[in-house]
Amino acid sequence: MTGGGGGPVAALILAGERPGGDPLARETGSPHKATIEICGRTMLDRVAQTLLDCPRVGRIAVSAAEPLPLLDPGRMEMLAPGPTPSLSVKAAIAALGTPLLVTTADHPLLRAEWVDHFLDHLPAGADAAAALARAETVMAAEPTTERTFLRFRDGRWSGCNLFFFATPEAVGVVDFWRRIEAYRKRPLVMARMIGLGTLLAYLGHRLTLDGVLDRIGARAGARLRAVEMPFGEAAIDVDDMDDLALVRRIIARREDASERMA
Repeated sequence: MTGGGGGPVAALILAGERPGGDPLARETGSPHKATIEICGRTMLDRVAQTLLDCPRVGRIAVSAAEPLPLLDPGRMEMLAPGPTPSLSVKAAIAALGTPLLVTTADHPLLRAEWVDHFLDHLPAGADAAAALARAETVMAAEPTTERTFLRFRDGRWSGCNLFFFATPEAVGVVDFWRRIEAYRKRPLVMARMIGLGTLLAYLGHRLTLDGVLDRIGARAGARLRAVEMPFGEAAIDVDDMDDLALVRRIIARREDASERMA
């Protein structure tokens, strides 16, 4: 399956902030997390530029509660967010339809080749997919980064802030995600929603990544799949000052290399 086989796919950049504002924005003196600057450009502009440079991406929406500067108002638009990330995605699917590519404004390392790899390797028949990188791939790229890894029987994985909602059935995945968000502070309720057997098997590292996705998909009424990313930096987003410092170093290194090649 190739993303957008019938034409360019719409893309959503999640740029919402938690109630009361984002701590990282306050710490950096930025009015919004998405407008934190990295080497002279905002994080949002860097993500948007990558998507604008992808021929397979068409319409681009930015989900945020307040208007943000748009790099290309001709192809980009603001979209009112929901109260949670899952409801923001659901609102975007209602407005933009499927297929829909989703990423986040705090992923300024995003590169067009990563998007291409993700779209090129979407499994046939999947209603929704997520990009993940193996722990060894991430640590080989940036040994100092501190990521959260999910451990399965077939290895440890980290999310890469790239998602694809291929069909209308993917709304079931979003609804399941919304229910998990609603009960995130009630672990016993979450366990029942996921399935106690699935939870115990996961904690015992008896399930593969695909096995977990199969079980969650059965509860969500949709087929879920993962796309392995061979790019370790794809798992690095900006959650705190340490991440910001690391990402600034990586981007400065990239831009220095580009200037030397010019």
